[in-house]
Amino acid sequence: MQQSSRTSPSRRSVLTGLGALAAAGTLGTVSTGCAAPSAAGADRTRLRFWHLFGGGDGVNMQTMLDAYRAEHPHIGLEAATLQWGAPYYTKLGMAGAGGRAPEVAALHLTRLPGFAPGRLLDPFDLGLLAEHGVRPQDFPEDIWRRGSVDGEQYAVPLDTHPLVLFYNLEICKKTGLLGDDGKLRPISGAREFTEALRAVKKTTGRPALAMETMGADTVGPWRLFAAFYSQTGGTVLDDTGTRITIDDAKALRVLEWMRSLVDEGLAIHRVDYQGGVGAFNTQRTAFLINGEWEVSTFLTTKIPFSMTRIPDLFGRASTFADCHTFVLPHQAGRGGASNEAAHAFVAWLLKHTVEWAKGGHVPAYLPTLEKPEYLELTPQSEYRSVLNDVALDPPAWFAGSASSMQIELGAVFSGVLTGSRSPRNGLAEAKRRLRKLLDTPNPFGGAA
Repeated sequence: MQQSSRTSPSRRSVLTGLGALAAAGTLGTVSTGCAAPSAAGADRTRLRFWHLFGGGDGVNMQTMLDAYRAEHPHIGLEAATLQWGAPYYTKLGMAGAGGRAPEVAALHLTRLPGFAPGRLLDPFDLGLLAEHGVRPQDFPEDIWRRGSVDGEQYAVPLDTHPLVLFYNLEICKKTGLLGDDGKLRPISGAREFTEALRAVKKTTGRPALAMETMGADTVGPWRLFAAFYSQTGGTVLDDTGTRITIDDAKALRVLEWMRSLVDEGLAIHRVDYQGGVGAFNTQRTAFLINGEWEVSTFLTTKIPFSMTRIPDLFGRASTFADCHTFVLPHQAGRGGASNEAAHAFVAWLLKHTVEWAKGGHVPAYLPTLEKPEYLELTPQSEYRSVLNDVALDPPAWFAGSASSMQIELGAVFSGVLTGSRSPRNGLAEAKRRLRKLLDTPNPFGGAA
C-alpha cells in the first residue's frame, strides 16, 4: 500500500477536526466488558482493548477474553465494546490524535489508509511479536502486506470475512443441484449460475436468491458489485487510491447481469439486509449471498443449510471481503510493560482463533487452519480457501467498512437493482461520486 505524497496535518489539527465530528453527534456510547476500569491494580499490568464486536462476534470474543484473563491473572485487561461503524472510528481517531488511546484496538484493514499510520497509530514491534511465536510468514502475504506502510507494520490480521453463498440443502437436493457428497455441485460462469436459479424457481415457484438490494445507508449492493467485478479483474482505483480505474465494459457486464436476476424474478426484487436474511432463514429462497458472519443465525434456527465460496462467474474465483485486524492506537511514550503486554495479548488471541472461527470468519493466522478442531467446524471450514482470493476495498481514506464510499456507491447500485437507475446510469453516477470523494480532504489526516 502506497501513501499519498499529500502533506498530512499534525495530530493537533486531526484532533480539532475529529472534535468537530464528535460535536456533530457522531460518537457512540461505550460499554465495558467484564473487567472494571480499576482492573489493573498495583501488582497487575494495565491492558486496555477497544473493539466493535457485537452479536455472535461479541459472544465469541468475550469467550476468548475470559479465557485470556483466566490464564493471565497478572494482566489487568479492560475490554470495551464501542458502537460499530463511524462512531467507533471517530472515537478511536480522537483517542489516537490525543495520545491517550488504549493499548490495543480492532480496526478493519480497509480503514487503515485513513488512519494516519505514524500519527494516529503506532507500529508493531515485529521482534516482540516473534518472541511470542507470531511472524509475518504466518499470514497470507497479500493481507499482511496491506497492513504495512512505509516499511512498518501497523495492522496485524485477525481474520478475513468475505461474502459467501449460503444454500438450502433440501431445496437444492429437490432441484438436483447437490452432488453425491451432499454438497452443492460446482458452478462455473454466470450463465450456469443463472440456469441453477431458474431451475430452483421452476421447482419452488419463488425467486431462488436473496441479496440485499435496498435499505437506509445500505452497503450490500456495493459489496455485491465489488465481489463480481473483482472476478473480471477490474479495479476501482489505482494502487495509490487517487485515480479512478474502472473498466466500463467490465463494470457494465456485471451490473447488467445483476439487474437481469431481478428483472427475471430469479432474485427478490426489493429487500433490505434483514429481509434477505429472513427470506433464507424461513426457507423462502434456496440461496443467499451475504457475509459468512450470518452462519450463527442459521445454526441457531437449525434450518437445513450449508455454505460455500461464491462461484467463479466472471473469470476468477474472488469475492468481496474485509479483514478485522489488531492495531496499536498512538500513545504518547508508548513502551514498557503495557506495550509488551499488548503484543503478547495479540499473539495469544491469534493462537486461539478456532473460537473466533465459530462465528464464520476465516482466521488469518495460518496455523489455525491446520488444527483438527478448526477443520471439524462445519460449515465454517468449507470455504477456508477463499483466504487467498479476497478482494478488499481500494486503499483510500474514504473506502472500507462503514465508509463513505460503501454507503454512496451502495445507494447508487441499489437504484440499479430496484429499477430506478439503468446499469449505464448507475455506472456514470458511481464514477461521479467517486470523483467527489477523491476531491474531499481526509478528516483523519491519513494517506490518500
